Amino acid sequence: MKYKREILRQLIHATGIIFVIIQPWVGVRNLILLGILAAFIGEIIRQYDLRRPIPLFSWLLRTCRRDTAERGFIYYFIGLAITYTLFGSNIPIANAAILILTIGDAASTIVGKLYGKHPLPYKPNKTFEGSIAFIIIGFMGALTQVNPIIAFIGAFTGSLIEAYTPIEDNITIPIMAGLGMYISSIL
Repeated sequence: MKYKREILRQLIHATGIIFVIIQPWVGVRNLILLGILAAFIGEIIRQYDLRRPIPLFSWLLRTCRRDTAERGFIYYFIGLAITYTLFGSNIPIANAAILILTIGDAASTIVGKLYGKHPLPYKPNKTFEGSIAFIIIGFMGALTQVNPIIAFIGAFTGSLIEAYTPIEDNITIPIMAGLGMYISSIL
């Protein structure tokens, strides 16, 4: 299969829903600390792995990264920590933003790679099919936390950010999706 490695990478990305699942037991403050700690330890492991293989970690890192400079999983933990810091007083929005990132982003890549035929304007490496998958799957995830209108606004915002942000999307997607949902929830 042409995209086997990328699909595996995105399936691992989608396992980030575990943070939403454990949030009621761990608490917001501990999730923020966990995100910071995981980013810090992840960077140490990544740096060490560039010099010497580490059992299990090396296979996982090399399978999941696109190149040796990639730090997507580290940015994921930073995005998680920032999202819970900004929206931790509104847990449904914080959790919805994380779900939009984890499953919406994964769905957009998988569907875009496998079925994408129509490039987005100004972004020929992104497709309408991938963006639609992001909206649908991100919406379904967010819907477990917030009402349908807020879930759609978050998923739609997240899909635009995923497609067009010049900044690492593992940070920008949950922040901007959370912001869109927060603003729509107070209007």
